[in-house]
Amino acid sequence: MVDDGQELYATLYAQRLFFVVTHSPTEGLVFQPLGRSNARLLLESRLRILRRAGQQADYDRLQHTYKQTFQ
Repeated sequence: MVDDGQELYATLYAQRLFFVVTHSPTEGLVFQPLGRSNARLLLESRLRILRRAGQQADYDRLQHTYKQTFQ
């Protein structure tokens, strides 16, 4: 989850292709392709939001995924 109603996914093959899936009540599921650098920025932004909100468990899980994917 990267935002309200939005989730970030990566392809299984080498995790080089990312896409954001947005759930819209009027349009259903909307898929948007995303480059690696933009996906990284999106996750970094979500990590900052979780840290500020004090949601440590969610932050730790996302930080683990971030490290596996981008480092």
